[in-house]
Amino acid sequence: MASIAGVDDTLDVDATDVVKIILQWARESGLDATHAALSAETNTSLNAIEDVDAFKRDVTHGRWDAVLPQLAKLRLPKNVLEDAYEHVTLEMCELGEQDTARAILRQSNVMRVMKEEQSRRYGRLEHYVSARTFTAEDAYAGTTKEKRREKLAEALLREVVVVPPSRLLALIGQALKWQKSTGALPPGTAFDLFRGQAQVEEEEEEQCPTTSHKRIKFSKKSFPECARFSPCGGMLATGSADGFIEIWDPYSGKLRKDLKYQAEDTLMMHDDAVLALAFSQDSDMLASGSQDGKIKVWRVSTGTCLRKFEKAHQGGVTSVTFSKDGSQVLSGSFDGLVRVHGLKSGKLLKEFRGHTSYVNSVAFTEDETDVVSASSDGSVKVWDAKTSECKCTFKPPPPVNPNKDDDEETYQTGTVPAVLSAIPHPKNDAQIIVTSKSNAVVVCTLAGDVVETYWTNKTALPHTIVAATPSPRGEWIYATSEIGELYCFSTETKKLESTVFNLHESSTLGVAHHPRRNLVATFSSIGELKTWKP
Repeated sequence: MASIAGVDDTLDVDATDVVKIILQWARESGLDATHAALSAETNTSLNAIEDVDAFKRDVTHGRWDAVLPQLAKLRLPKNVLEDAYEHVTLEMCELGEQDTARAILRQSNVMRVMKEEQSRRYGRLEHYVSARTFTAEDAYAGTTKEKRREKLAEALLREVVVVPPSRLLALIGQALKWQKSTGALPPGTAFDLFRGQAQVEEEEEEQCPTTSHKRIKFSKKSFPECARFSPCGGMLATGSADGFIEIWDPYSGKLRKDLKYQAEDTLMMHDDAVLALAFSQDSDMLASGSQDGKIKVWRVSTGTCLRKFEKAHQGGVTSVTFSKDGSQVLSGSFDGLVRVHGLKSGKLLKEFRGHTSYVNSVAFTEDETDVVSASSDGSVKVWDAKTSECKCTFKPPPPVNPNKDDDEETYQTGTVPAVLSAIPHPKNDAQIIVTSKSNAVVVCTLAGDVVETYWTNKTALPHTIVAATPSPRGEWIYATSEIGELYCFSTETKKLESTVFNLHESSTLGVAHHPRRNLVATFSSIGELKTWKP
């Protein structure tokens, strides 16, 4: 091992390795990380380091491979940064590492600013970078390298603070609490401090939820019109007939009081009934659509309304969903239109016309090249997401008795039932799960070809299904009836495997599935939401 010039001989440092590390760091970072902090007014309250003594030793012993990455994380006055980068440049020149010196001098923001504001000082460094010989006494302005390091260390230490271990733990606790409040870390999830990440829950084997888990009771004058689980799994949002939007803990069934606005009873709300909800993929935003045709987009962690579309539709907004990047909101309405709204511009971006009755659900296909809509006119339409042109229109088959021994015409309705939803199939992105107000859920291709039909076996009253949803991996399809039954269809056996009776004492309005757990939510017009588990 060879010591860096000017470093204590007892320090076992390979100068070549140090230079390689600095040069690699320079190339990878572009030497730009430092420098939101090019002004003396920069706030230094974030300049926390774990060990002041170790930091000082690194500076005074010239361990620049350790010092420079730390400087990149600190907010320092411009003059201190310039002194530090100037000194490191000179030491690299002394070692004969002109390439590294040039990288620091010509690629860092700090030195670029010096070039503009202090051209003579910068020109002096350019001279040493290009010179064939290096005279330490001239380069270090009549002092020694060691004394310059000491002075630099003192200047740096005046700008940093030490974080005690107890304070560090408090900060970690606050960070975890914040993650839980936003739903990024679901309640009860363990966090591994050594790996710096949450312990990922093992995927549960998908099973039929048949046992009542939690019950949420709403006020006498209200009831949930819609309910959605967040993609992170830590939140269950409900939209009510009285216009309120509430965020619940799906595991405990309690209102999330860790969200400050809910603890203070300042809920997210509309002036009219909330008919539709959708989370963004990162669970950070929530879109809501109301009976009066308005759409609002909220920051879930703060309850702040980020964007309001006052005239999103002429009729009630029945369905909303985000694009994957969260920049657009797709919506369907009682006015028979499907629209795309820009979150940044706050303007209508696209409109899809063609349905002759209410649009009950809208969805992007997995690759977002198409939009799928379901309507009370009995049709499903597939639209080109770019051109807004209708690529395909089809109607699911009318309800009949699946028992071949009976007279099918007895069960033929003679009318085309309203299509309640058309949802992309989790198992196959070329298929959609179509639910109409009938006695069957149908899986179709995007061209309308029927792939599979799941019958409720209700032969007397075919108009029974009011809502359906697949499990996260598509191994099950759940459908609820207006008389309070939950049908559990297996996509493997293609059969009705289980039926849960008496979901609610009154009409069931909808069903939602947790993104990772075997947890299903159903809600009713009597002002009640229940979750179910195996």
